[in-house]
Amino acid sequence: MSHRLLDYYKAIEDASVRMLDAARREDWDEVVRCEGACAVLIEQLRFKGRSEKLERTERAEKARIMQRILRNDAEIRVLAEPWLSDVAELFDPRLQTMH
Repeated sequence: MSHRLLDYYKAIEDASVRMLDAARREDWDEVVRCEGACAVLIEQLRFKGRSEKLERTERAEKARIMQRILRNDAEIRVLAEPWLSDVAELFDPRLQTMH
């Protein structure tokens, strides 16, 4: 039964991939549609998560999925607001040069 819970994470990841593809094409209407789909899936996941728990191996898979979703989200944000990458450079000491 917990496999169904993991399916929500996979569906959210799929929606985030579609959102990223749309952002790369600068199809912002599609980005918004995918974002709405993600919001619905997240709510369903929250509801389902109250009554179901993931097994240990599934939690590891969930962590991998969540990392991919976060990477997609970060790239979408950079595409949506390019100035964010400039700000990130200001705060990332590895990207700063010493004089």
